Amino acid sequence: MAEIRPFAGWRYHHDQAGQIEKLTSPLFDVVSDKQREVLYQTEYNSIHLSVPQGEHPAKLARKKLDQWKKKGVIVQDQLPGIYVYFQHFSLAGSDQTYIRKGFICNIRIHEWSEKKILRHESTMPFSVDDRMQLLHETQLNVSPTHGLYTDGEKEIEKYLDESMKAPIYESEDYQGVKDVLSVIQDAKIIRRIQEIIHEKQIILADGHHRYEGSLNYMKEQRKNNPEHTGSEGYNYHMMLLTNTEAEDLRILPTHRVVRGLENFSEEWLLKQLEEDFIIKTVENAPDVNEIILGKQWAFGLLIGDNAYKIRLKPEKITEIKWNFPDEVKALDLTVMHYFVFEKILSIPGHKQVNARNITFQRNFTECLREVLKGEAQFALITKDISIDTVKQVCYSGFTMPQKSTYFYPKVISGFVFSSIDDHEFHTPFDSCFQ
Repeated sequence: MAEIRPFAGWRYHHDQAGQIEKLTSPLFDVVSDKQREVLYQTEYNSIHLSVPQGEHPAKLARKKLDQWKKKGVIVQDQLPGIYVYFQHFSLAGSDQTYIRKGFICNIRIHEWSEKKILRHESTMPFSVDDRMQLLHETQLNVSPTHGLYTDGEKEIEKYLDESMKAPIYESEDYQGVKDVLSVIQDAKIIRRIQEIIHEKQIILADGHHRYEGSLNYMKEQRKNNPEHTGSEGYNYHMMLLTNTEAEDLRILPTHRVVRGLENFSEEWLLKQLEEDFIIKTVENAPDVNEIILGKQWAFGLLIGDNAYKIRLKPEKITEIKWNFPDEVKALDLTVMHYFVFEKILSIPGHKQVNARNITFQRNFTECLREVLKGEAQFALITKDISIDTVKQVCYSGFTMPQKSTYFYPKVISGFVFSSIDDHEFHTPFDSCFQ
């Protein structure tokens, strides 16, 4: 199924490595405008490659990359390897510490239809084109996407643990997460990891736009290369792989915040909801999270100074007209997007991704603040989604509504970069891993 290979990564020179905490950055789709402005002040921060500024940002990123290579700011490892990446974290309200264990490698790109790499979310064309243009100019994967494999035996983890006895980097990121990187360059171990992964389908957890940007770029290059062999760098993509069977895989809920509706009132919305939902008042708004926990098709509603639990009437589930299989229709977020956003707010499903009235917010407190201050008209509070649900949807061949999952913590940019330029992609040691 999945074909992975080690790569000779580009990393910050050891003179810079002591400042690694100042050189890493959030992913392009989660970094805030405020964070960007701060990070841009650091000359060699990876933000200059992942989210470049200027009228022609991709060309500027290429110029900076060339300068960094020439100055020796970043240098390429002499040996190919897979890069072990551990993230130590805890969740709000809990003292428990988790360690998400994974490894970064190059993975062969496949069309979605081949079902070797599975997606669970749709993408927005603008963001895909943006990532593709950046890849075209720089020939560099700046940050790994996040893929999932399933292995109940957990054999790979013992190799990762052993590698972590000699870390390369250790830093604390913007999430308060401790990120640690090491590398495996033992050909025998790498070949064994390749064998294990070769039997797996990969679920794309995070990075749909970056992966699809690589996919589209590969198709463009294949079309324009009459001597295409399949071994070119553009056939591969940098990905972090983690095990779905690990106990430290966490998916956090993403809430929906609505603003800018005309002729809107609390009374009107509650009246509309009555047809399909059972509505109960919640006296203390922060209790909403616990009240909806474990209850199918239940959501918290924050509106004005009030909070409610709304739950779909069971007999209504059959009224969903979208052409989805039953397992996708039964998702909480499908119910929300169909009965609230399409049926009540008249925003068709295919337009909801870019609807200006809907924004996505992971922080419950921020949802509550925006509603109480009148910055938003209402917020719908959701529950987290299990990895089993993600698997079920992926295997069905369909996708979830946009922003259905928030795999936590997010990967960071800046620890290691992967070149797809053939002069840098191939190494004299490639035959050891084929």
